[in-house]
Amino acid sequence: MYRLGSDMSDNDVGVDESAAEAPVDEDVDTDGVSEDEEEFENLEARIADTTAEELAEEVRTLRERAADAERRVEERDEQIDELESKLKRKQADFQNYKQRTERQQEKLRERATEDLVERLLDVRDNLSRALSQDEDADIRPGVESTLEEFDRILDEENVTAIEPEAGDAVDPQRHEVMLRVDSDQPEDTIAELYRPGYEMGEKVLRPAQITVSE
Repeated sequence: MYRLGSDMSDNDVGVDESAAEAPVDEDVDTDGVSEDEEEFENLEARIADTTAEELAEEVRTLRERAADAERRVEERDEQIDELESKLKRKQADFQNYKQRTERQQEKLRERATEDLVERLLDVRDNLSRALSQDEDADIRPGVESTLEEFDRILDEENVTAIEPEAGDAVDPQRHEVMLRVDSDQPEDTIAELYRPGYEMGEKVLRPAQITVSE
């Protein structure tokens, strides 16, 4: 067997002098490693100072808190679903109510129109009878009676005539100026009523046609 001599050089045993003498890289960041090690040591110390019963209790507490949080989330989700369901039902009820109201209003309008037409038919019948009399007959009383009946119907419908007097102020909402004329009335006041207007409640159905004094 070959025996190494005591005087063998370092190069003969394969020692890398360049590697042995390589300088340590001073740029290596060891702070993060140190912090992790310190945190790990703190955790080890905490575990070492905690009994098994205490650890079990802490784990149980954490599990209870997690279960409680999940339960609150489920309850909140259920409340949200219930509120959304109620909102949808309210919206559906409102739409149904709106549609019913519109149908009822339409029926009321139709009924009111039918009732008015029925009463106006009586007025037309009276006018027709007046015109069917002999040419020599005096139809004025019949026409006056028919006009009175017609005015009564308008009054029942809350329809009133707009008939301003000469000298009254002009109301643009209720009066329609036809002409400006010379008149004894004060300037820019009503000189004469040309055609009466009509209003139902506060709504003007037809403005009164007037002339205005210059």
